[in-house]
Amino acid sequence: MRLLVTGSQGQLGRALGQVGPARGHVVAGYDLPELDITDAVLVQRAVAGERPDAIVNCAAFTAVDAAEADEARATAVNGEGVANLAVVANAVGAVLVHISTDYVFDGRPGRPWREDDPTGPLSAYGRSKLAGERVAILAAQHLVVRTAWLFGKGWNFVEAIRIQLEEGRDPLAVVSDQIGSPTYAVDLAEALVELLEIGARGVVHAVNEGVTSWHGFAGEIVRLLGVHAEVRPISSSELNRPALRPANSVLDTARLRGLLGHGLPPWQDALGRYLQMMGRERME
Repeated sequence: MRLLVTGSQGQLGRALGQVGPARGHVVAGYDLPELDITDAVLVQRAVAGERPDAIVNCAAFTAVDAAEADEARATAVNGEGVANLAVVANAVGAVLVHISTDYVFDGRPGRPWREDDPTGPLSAYGRSKLAGERVAILAAQHLVVRTAWLFGKGWNFVEAIRIQLEEGRDPLAVVSDQIGSPTYAVDLAEALVELLEIGARGVVHAVNEGVTSWHGFAGEIVRLLGVHAEVRPISSSELNRPALRPANSVLDTARLRGLLGHGLPPWQDALGRYLQMMGRERME
């Protein structure tokens, strides 16, 4: 299988660049400035040159707070750019795999969110990602994969906590009233490729197993790093960020487990493997 990955230098794009070839697939990665998915001509040229079996869209405007001040730009990338990909996917008969987010939901407390639950984004970022979902399904063959709390090689929450610890920050103040499932980019990439291999279509939720808060996530990072530092819980209102975040980002993964016969590993296991990988890289 030939995969064209947009946003190839992001956390998930990098993971796909490793996982795809390891599973016997050819991966062609594109990112800025070489490919801007809002440029229909550049998108058509790249896809025509690669003739992929699947286009995996990892490109996104991910600055959640910045999107509040520039929703037009966020929507151009997360919505209109996806429409460009859907058009070329249809032209070459490729599957369009679009990566979406828990932010398309309103985060009301209760059970985990299922694929067919009503959407209701709270933020400009969430609205822009929902716009992307709505045009992704214009591709005759499409797979929309919603995920959450992603961490992998690159800038992420784990690295933000690590840097604060290295700077001697103690205590750390971390939000405790938002819950979700931390998700390792490598595990998600494995699931994406497996879903393509079995011909999955439609909407699928994919996150690592288990639920925690950002505060609980930070506490586990501190513990695994072996650092003695207090992690103090605070409320979202105390953090006072421009964009509202869902209080409940827990995604139901029953469909994923039904399709693959397994879910993603527990998030604690994934975090441990990520920290070991980053530790080895620092020693090289």
